[in-house]
Amino acid sequence: MEVVAFIIELLKITLPALIVAAAMYYIVKKHYERDYKLRLLDLRKKNSDTVLPIRLQAYERVVLLLERITPSNMLLRVGAAGLSAAEYHRVLLAEIRNEFNHNMSQQVYMTEQAWQQVKHAREEVANLINKTYRELPENAKGTDLAKKILETILASETDPTARAISYVKQEIGQVF
Repeated sequence: MEVVAFIIELLKITLPALIVAAAMYYIVKKHYERDYKLRLLDLRKKNSDTVLPIRLQAYERVVLLLERITPSNMLLRVGAAGLSAAEYHRVLLAEIRNEFNHNMSQQVYMTEQAWQQVKHAREEVANLINKTYRELPENAKGTDLAKKILETILASETDPTARAISYVKQEIGQVF
């Protein structure tokens, strides 16, 4: 009986202490979890303040890339005067390749779908130039190639980069 009485007395003393300790543990744990979440939120905000302008700049650069390889714009910028169709063909493809390579790192800041649209547009423009070049006679001039490319675009009523530009703009709208 003495042992039972001793245990009862011990429980009267330790049980409230255990309850207080458990409550303190719970309160401290919740405090640290809240503090961790606040620090994480602050870190994300600081990261967003840094990354968001870089992302916006990447989207701008990619739209500029697409505008620069849009056939009508590129043909105005890269003159065909004095070049054969074969030479102009090589110049146009090199221009597309250089523009793309110069902006390739921008894919890091874009979704995979947007970057795929950019790559697809680049391929469509190159395919259009290649296909049009193959349709010309062997002794054609660069101006003949430029004219035929513009005629092909007008006939099809589609700009090979328009869909990608639209997609990138739409994605920018979702970010902001």
